[in-house]
Amino acid sequence: MMEFAKRMDQFGEGVFSRLAEMRKERVAAGREVIDLSIGAPNIPPARRIMETMAKAVMDPANYVYAISDRRAMLEAVARWYQRRYNVTLDPDTEICSLLGSQDGLAHIALSILDPGDIMLVPDPCYPIFADGPRIAGAELYYMPQKKEHNYVIQLQDIPEDVAKRAKLMLVSYPNNPTAAMAPIDFYRELIDFAQKYDIIVLHDNAYSELVFDGRQWGSFLELPGAKEVGVEFNSLSKTYGLAGARIGYCLGNARVVGMLKTLKSNMDYGMFLPIQAAAIEAISGDQSIVAETRAAYERRRDVLCDGLIAAGWQMDKPPGTMFVWAPIPDRYESSETFVRDLLDKTGVLVTPGSAFGPSGEGFVRMALVQSEEDMQRAVEAVKQSGIFA
Repeated sequence: MMEFAKRMDQFGEGVFSRLAEMRKERVAAGREVIDLSIGAPNIPPARRIMETMAKAVMDPANYVYAISDRRAMLEAVARWYQRRYNVTLDPDTEICSLLGSQDGLAHIALSILDPGDIMLVPDPCYPIFADGPRIAGAELYYMPQKKEHNYVIQLQDIPEDVAKRAKLMLVSYPNNPTAAMAPIDFYRELIDFAQKYDIIVLHDNAYSELVFDGRQWGSFLELPGAKEVGVEFNSLSKTYGLAGARIGYCLGNARVVGMLKTLKSNMDYGMFLPIQAAAIEAISGDQSIVAETRAAYERRRDVLCDGLIAAGWQMDKPPGTMFVWAPIPDRYESSETFVRDLLDKTGVLVTPGSAFGPSGEGFVRMALVQSEEDMQRAVEAVKQSGIFA
């Protein structure tokens, strides 16, 4: 008989695969599905970005191995962070491309953690936050993000013996799945905490541009001492509509960036050169697409949340991200049971909060990845179902 790695015992069928099967079964039966489950951005890149990539794709010289990041892209990223976040970065030592943030989140733990080391992970969290360190053989300690604290991690609640053993911690605001935003004082406390216990910080900043109602958001690296303790991940997927192109960056502490570069040099041959050209165009050219994208998600949020609240589903309107985090009715025994009932009665497919860790139970996540018209149709379906009557 075939034998496989014991590490795979930690991984069963992913929740998104189960949701896809539920969707497939309903569609096969001739019934409509309004899919708000997977956070797959559906706003395309600006035409100038697509034209830049198309032109580069037609250049035969761009089909060699990239091997490493082009200097032009690294310099463009440094200018982007200086202009947008007022953060100065050395293109040679403090920036590393990722084949999407998912790639980086899966691999950075391998460059920092040995089997048995502790990683501090938010709960609830995006699944790869926990799966990456599991692949590395690390031990997870979940840091609860509770509604009573506006989903902000309470660093003082982490036991000292855990903090002393931890080597890496991951923090992400604006947050997926809760959509929460942390105050600036949290980041000051985070830096002090990391310095005290000699912990490397990874801040995932994928939703920095998707903040609503006139709010502003910046970078973890803006704060004094941040680069001394860690790095930030950023992505062009949501902001510039380049999700399928897989463009992300690790930025900050030179030692952490350098170690990830070394690992990646043994695992891949770099980012396809036409995609590097598209990345340069995205972050260097006209930035009006960023405001347009933000406004589109904000309008979708308003249609969905205002309508569902009016239908009797009490929830908080998210201050940012492309997600809505909503409690399930008390009568349901689990979030997955509610998801199945909601799909059956309304055709609206959402993700059970249990997919995001122990603290996610009792909630569902809805992705703002359909048009305003489809959001309104989802609202009407929920109203007509009487599920919240």
